[in-house]
Amino acid sequence: MSTSDQQETPIPDTERETVERVFGAENRARLLKRYFDANDTITTQDAWRHVYRLLLWIDRTTALAHCYESDKAQPGRAWYERSLAFHDWLATALNLEPGELGDTIDWLFREAIGDLASQAVTSRSAAYETQRAHYVGRGFPEPGEDPELVGIIREMLAPWMDRRPPDDELRKLTRRIHAHLSQENERRNLVGEGFEDVIAAVVSRLTDTTDHAIRNRAVLHDLPGFHAPAPNEKIKKVDLAIIGPRQRNLISAKWSIRADREEQFLSDFEAYARLESAGQNFSYTLITNEFDAARLKAACERRRQNALLFTHVVHINPKGVLAAYGETGRGAAKQIRTHVETGRLMDLATWLERVIFS
Repeated sequence: MSTSDQQETPIPDTERETVERVFGAENRARLLKRYFDANDTITTQDAWRHVYRLLLWIDRTTALAHCYESDKAQPGRAWYERSLAFHDWLATALNLEPGELGDTIDWLFREAIGDLASQAVTSRSAAYETQRAHYVGRGFPEPGEDPELVGIIREMLAPWMDRRPPDDELRKLTRRIHAHLSQENERRNLVGEGFEDVIAAVVSRLTDTTDHAIRNRAVLHDLPGFHAPAPNEKIKKVDLAIIGPRQRNLISAKWSIRADREEQFLSDFEAYARLESAGQNFSYTLITNEFDAARLKAACERRRQNALLFTHVVHINPKGVLAAYGETGRGAAKQIRTHVETGRLMDLATWLERVIFS
């Protein structure tokens, strides 16, 4: 080993570690406890409101509540009109003006980031100073410097500025903007596992936890009535499991349904059925906030052999989906209206009541 190798000290990725800690399971649990402790009157009927207040967000490119892929929801495309309809429905349901909606949703993400952006701007860790020590005084650019962005800011604000801001302050501003944009990329992870956490938190506050065991991201064979897979098989996990005196409910909690997930649903069920060891039925439930009618229709109608794949298909609030498509929906949208009317696509409140009182 060379002398330089011996003397090299690993520098921790402190910024990445900070981000992971802020968006991690422990901090999510802390924030959810704080939220629900301040909202102790939760009922099955208003649970959907809490899910949306915690997780739904405003798409910054449309300025509307997000219900579909951003690129397909731009002005002039079909989902922009549907997004307008959903935004209007939700604001009305929450007794808000359309322009007020953004201030009352996205709570978990906004609380998670807190002042992370400002910390990224002002902090200078020991690792940062060590890495740059050899180049001090040589005019090296600072992280986040963006002359083009600075030029845009100056051009747009020049009519209102009495004097030119110091270069150092403009650097801080551009770094903060870049930090904000990078944090938006963390939303996918937060909504993924955060959705499971929120549903688990809602159920735990509505049920007697002495009668119901609630486990999120549980290893399947740690649940009663399931055995471990073969040594050469991948360990199976369940997004959310609710185990009660008369139920074993295995839940796939997916904010949205991608094409690859549709195949995963069937393979997961086949594994659950193969590893079941008690010789008893279990429920297999999908909970989602998907708005694509074709994907929802497929989830409601997907079969495994001679039975429906999912025992229950649950949408946070199907009224929002129906509002988005309007009365003139055709094809899959028309079928979704039928599935809502028959109860095949049920709302969160109905499902919660079945879980609590079964």
